[in-house]
Amino acid sequence: MRVLVGGGTGFIGTALTQLLKARGHEVTLISRKPAPGRITWDELATSGLPRCDAAINLAGENILNPLRRWNEAFQKEVLSSRLETTHLLARAITKAPHPPQAWVLVTGVAYYQPSPTAEYDEDSPGGDFDFFSNLVTKWEAAARLPGDSTRQVVVRSGVVLGRGGGAIGHMLLPFRLGLGGPIGSGHQFFPWIHIRDLVGILAHAVEASHVQGVLNGVAPASTTTNAEFAQALGAALGRPAFIPLPSTVVQAVFGRERAIMLLEGQKVVPRRTLASGYQYSFPELGAALKEVVA
Repeated sequence: MRVLVGGGTGFIGTALTQLLKARGHEVTLISRKPAPGRITWDELATSGLPRCDAAINLAGENILNPLRRWNEAFQKEVLSSRLETTHLLARAITKAPHPPQAWVLVTGVAYYQPSPTAEYDEDSPGGDFDFFSNLVTKWEAAARLPGDSTRQVVVRSGVVLGRGGGAIGHMLLPFRLGLGGPIGSGHQFFPWIHIRDLVGILAHAVEASHVQGVLNGVAPASTTTNAEFAQALGAALGRPAFIPLPSTVVQAVFGRERAIMLLEGQKVVPRRTLASGYQYSFPELGAALKEVVA
């Protein structure tokens, strides 16, 4: 199949491109700058959708970039980098004379309200209680296409674990030095997924013609707390992991609103993902982390 990937140059996009090519698909990336095998967002806006069988959007400014202050300007960037690219692709698909068979968007489990007790599947309500949940609602709305000539899939991703990027990138050094530990109380849920499974779910969504609607992109064993995650990461590295990162420090670095993403969490289950026939490579945390830190 010919697959068009928006924002395909990042951590997830690189892994996805490798997997799609290994499965015999042809991949074109949409990025800001022109290069071989790529088109730019401006070209997409002016020339329309190139002929493709599936389109996937991964574009979005990294919310947890610790080098950026959580102010109005950065919030606008976080919003526009997601909404504008998604709108642009959805519009191009709607106008295309030969629309793709599948249109897949990756959003986040921030849609579901953090809770120490609730359990969420793909049909659970959410999307209306803070900046991030409202962002997911607007983002998913921006992707909606009229009619049903194209299958529409939304993957709400948890924290992505993988080598050389994602959440682990920032955590490894303190943990390797034996200075890692839980964040805040450590009791909050930590919905995670191995990069190989996130891109596996995306490839499955593109290839399997029965898959549509919302899929939770989390591991089936993801009823993990932050403290359990810290302990498992310490164990994978053979290091102690009991020095907590106080919530006041997290709030100072990330700002109060953004800190919620780290200090609170939600218990998310991939009910529809499993029902769709996807088989996980890393359903358990221990094996996932061993692969990441190997």
